[in-house]
Amino acid sequence: MSVLRLQLPTDPRWVNIVEGNIEEILTDHAWCEQKAATNAITIVTINSEYPDLVTDMLALAKEEIEHFEMVHEIIKRRGLVLGRERKDEYVGELAKYMKKSNTGSRVSGFVERMLFSAMIEARSCERFKVLSENIQDEELSKFYWDLMESEAAHYTTFITYARKYGQGIDVEKRWREWLEFEASIIASYGKGSTVHG
Repeated sequence: MSVLRLQLPTDPRWVNIVEGNIEEILTDHAWCEQKAATNAITIVTINSEYPDLVTDMLALAKEEIEHFEMVHEIIKRRGLVLGRERKDEYVGELAKYMKKSNTGSRVSGFVERMLFSAMIEARSCERFKVLSENIQDEELSKFYWDLMESEAAHYTTFITYARKYGQGIDVEKRWREWLEFEASIIASYGKGSTVHG
């Protein structure tokens, strides 16, 4: 997963926690997909002047909703229940960093939103890889392997648009700062049976 450039890998023992509460990880995962779809629609709403971005974000939103549906089907098939949406503390910390880092210009706001989105996709991708390689449940192992590939593609989409429309901003330098910040907070996670927990 070196392509993602995450500085702190997830401890594989996190999967043991997840396996103790499959209903919890599936519920959390379903809501992560819903929030990712909502984020893509929000990006369209505030950046409608970029036709290529709108097209790609609409496709991404559809894919995330399909993933939500896939997770919900697994939940139903196993006789489990989709629990209530819950707060994602990890994403909350990233959101605060995004807001604090936005200089107030439209371009800065756009780049920050793209890098915030890329960061979530990168960590989700890495977590799905850890799950696929370590979970004993064969169905979920394959499911998370397949999803990992699409999360990686989403990460690339967000980074690409940050570079394309981030005129006047050193996006590479800014991404390095995001990676450093993420490394400073992710150490507190990995103890809960949620995607970013």
